[in-house]
Order: sequence, then structure tokens, then C-alpha cells
Amino acid sequence: MFLALWVGGLVVALVAVGLFVFGLRRRLIQRSGGTFDCSLRWNVPVEPDLSGKGWVYGVARYHGDKVDWFRVFSYSPRPRRVLERSSIEVVARRMPEGEEELALLSDAIVLGCLHQGTRLELAMSEDALTGFLAWLEAAPPGQRVNVA
Repeated sequence: MFLALWVGGLVVALVAVGLFVFGLRRRLIQRSGGTFDCSLRWNVPVEPDLSGKGWVYGVARYHGDKVDWFRVFSYSPRPRRVLERSSIEVVARRMPEGEEELALLSDAIVLGCLHQGTRLELAMSEDALTGFLAWLEAAPPGQRVNVA
């Protein structure tokens, strides 16, 4: 009986510590400001895939001429992807369709992009999209920027 209580208490303590570290990571990412909720689908096929598969929920953070993208459900302090402003080319903008509507936040707009030859899609709110496109257009003189 004592062993069962001890193991149960240990499990509860480990879950509490895990949740605390998870929340602390999110606060540290947001601490420097310039963050927005952004789902990402990497290496998208040329033909549209409306199944909702491949989307990963995350948080993006502006960091100079880069956007650092972090998975929400991760303990890693490092960004999963780093998108350089000079390498991003916006090729399409659309509303989520089919099962994508279930995989993304309710007010998301999907932005199709090319980044160093890799096709990707970003899904974000309209306000975040406005800020993202403004950030792209605010590139220093001499950088080519395509925001379709």
C-alpha cells in the first residue's frame, strides 16, 4: 500500500514538473517579444493535399532577418526551423479546405511559400499574416522579396 502511494505521488510530481518546464519554455520563447501562433507544414507536395496531415502547431518568433519556428509540444529550447527573410518567397495564399479546417486554428489563413527550394505552408491568423507580410516587405534595400 505504501509503495503504491509512493509511486503514485512520484508520478504526479513528475507530471507537475513536466508541465512546469513546458510552460517555462513557452514563456522563455515569448520573452523577447515578436511571437505569433503559426502552424507549419514542411516539404509540401506540388499538388494540394487537403487531408490535414503534416500540420504541426507551433510558435514563430521574429529574430532579426530570421523567423525562428518552435514546436508547441516540445521541450527543446532550440527552434525546429529557421526561415531566413531573404530566402522566403510567398507563392500562394488561401483559406483552409477540407480536413485542414480541423487541423488548424479556426481563423487561420494558409500561406504557401518556398524557402531555399523547399515548399512549405504556414497557417496563421489574419493579424499575424499582416505582420509577417509587412516584415517580409521591410527587407533591407537590395534584398529581393516576393510577397505575391
